[in-house]
Amino acid sequence: MTTVDPGAATGATTAGTTRPDDATHPAGAGRSADRPPRRELGVANVFSHGFLLLWAAMTVLPLAWMVLSSLKSNGEIIAEPWGLPEALRFDNWSRAWTSAHIGRFFFNSLVVVAGSLSLTMLLGATAAYVFARYEFRGRQVVYYLFVGGMMFPVFLALVPLFFVVRSVGLLGTWPGLILVYTAYSLPFTVFFLTAFFRTLPTSVAEAALIDGCGHFRLFFRVMLPMARPGLISVGIFNFLSHWNQFLLPQVLLPGDGQDRMLAQGLSSLAVSQGYAGDYAQLFAGLTIAVLPVLVVYVAFQRQVQSGLTAGQLK
Repeated sequence: MTTVDPGAATGATTAGTTRPDDATHPAGAGRSADRPPRRELGVANVFSHGFLLLWAAMTVLPLAWMVLSSLKSNGEIIAEPWGLPEALRFDNWSRAWTSAHIGRFFFNSLVVVAGSLSLTMLLGATAAYVFARYEFRGRQVVYYLFVGGMMFPVFLALVPLFFVVRSVGLLGTWPGLILVYTAYSLPFTVFFLTAFFRTLPTSVAEAALIDGCGHFRLFFRVMLPMARPGLISVGIFNFLSHWNQFLLPQVLLPGDGQDRMLAQGLSSLAVSQGYAGDYAQLFAGLTIAVLPVLVVYVAFQRQVQSGLTAGQLK
């Protein structure tokens, strides 16, 4: 009679039995599956960082070369265009500011851009708030008419715009240019701010109305401060567009007078210095024209980023 050891049978059964967890999850498989492919991620990071560094160098190097050239003499620019200046010649800036009338053109552009930007932001913010917060018949039609203006290139309207401005007696004047700048920038301003106002919480406006706040006071005292990031962002875009505008003032401010904009003055300076060979003065004028753009962007960089990302996470 043969006897079977229970311990041996149990051991055989245990040894020959495979747990479901062991079959479906081999040893170390879970840890390797959850672990990210470090090598692939490292290569992607190196490639992306290298591309960004290359892009930054392509953007910064021309600006740095322009500034360095504005501090050289004409002989140094021709002999060593990529070399460092032997001495910092700030007299190039003073000559460009005075003799080339860059200072006068700078002031003209500053006045026109300030006027057009103020009018654009006031009208654009008011219209965008109405489109975002109020329901009325024909709202979508009027809104899409505004948005459709972004698809209409400005150079297609130059000829009829010239005759319209001349017929109302504003040709060759700053008010005419300010109105045209405003009309040119309103479509994008309304489109941008309408989307931004829609992201603002309605509970604040409802609480203000319950407390007796009127609609005008609600807009200027409550909603505009809340929309400050969006206002700054679209204001920066409009400032860059107005400051660098050349085609509209060239058509609407004809002539070679002292009322021209900075872009027109730089164009005339480039043509004249091409014959005279005073490239140092030309680079100085270009540097003076670029400085306000850099200062404005650096000063409001955080506000621009917050305005562009507002409403992404609610």
